[in-house]
Amino acid sequence: MGFFERYLTLWVCLCIVAGIALGQWQPGLFLALSAMEVAQVNIPVGLLIWVMIVPMLLKIDFAALGQVRTHARGIGVTLFINWAVKPFSMALLAWVFIRHVFAPWLPPEQVDGYVAGLILLAAAPCTAMVFVWSQLCRGDPYFTLSQVALNDSIMVVAFAPIVALLLGLSSIAVPWATLLTSVALYIVAPVIGAQLWRKVLLRRGTGHFNAVAARLGPASMAALLLTLVLLFAFQGESILAQPRVIALLAVPILIQVVFNAGLAYVLNRQLGVRHCVAGPSALIGASNFFELAVATAIGLFGLQSGAALATVVGVLIEVPLMLAVVAVVNRSRGWYERAPAS
Repeated sequence: MGFFERYLTLWVCLCIVAGIALGQWQPGLFLALSAMEVAQVNIPVGLLIWVMIVPMLLKIDFAALGQVRTHARGIGVTLFINWAVKPFSMALLAWVFIRHVFAPWLPPEQVDGYVAGLILLAAAPCTAMVFVWSQLCRGDPYFTLSQVALNDSIMVVAFAPIVALLLGLSSIAVPWATLLTSVALYIVAPVIGAQLWRKVLLRRGTGHFNAVAARLGPASMAALLLTLVLLFAFQGESILAQPRVIALLAVPILIQVVFNAGLAYVLNRQLGVRHCVAGPSALIGASNFFELAVATAIGLFGLQSGAALATVVGVLIEVPLMLAVVAVVNRSRGWYERAPAS
């Protein structure tokens, strides 16, 4: 694990502070940057997201899908959590907390946006940071690779329909053209581009591929941090004006992460899955592809929307939360490996 990944929580916190401070110091500059859009997609953020996710997608070998049978039970649990539980449980949590419990303390005109942002956050399983989480809990790398490859394959075709279904159930108008454009820009095109680039690099040997991937790692992390600076600069006014909103939005995200990680972990134990598979299974089941969620929220609803703010809150709390889940998974290994009570 690299230097930046090791201290990622610290860098995220520093980027949040830097973004808010810069947004207040140079509001005109960031207003101009936020206005640089094509088809409601912010160009600077879009470019940074590409730089962020393509090197991560480059590491995914879709040939790993052939290993799915080897880890069938663990993969089955994660797929169940990712596609049958997480998006729908988040929609329920958003309805309970945002539309009802917290409604008196939220701006009414932004409630739909907050709900949409939370749904977008939960509808995309994590692709990039999963490799970091898996390494931290000493997970089986072949399971992690095959699970991510399978999730990415499903996400290409399932993300838009699930989001549209849940937004529709939440009585939010679905801008299909923008949603499909976001899927094409941030899932389909990067996946295809990264796989083509992967083939070109591998033709020159595994050593060359590994060297290029290693050089791209810092660029990917730098793009993530710069994206956070931009997002928090764009949203700084809202964050400073509504700290209570940030805290309230964090509640359903926290519950969702704990619930899904715990459910995946316990299901794997009941099915007799090895700990080195159950750990990354729980982490993949709980974490989100927040880069895609942020990009889609911006594309669908705009940089200043409640949806964008909700996904940014996801970025804010996901890293510390996932590190906490990693700690629980590691410390509970003895309990996990004891036979479940009959």
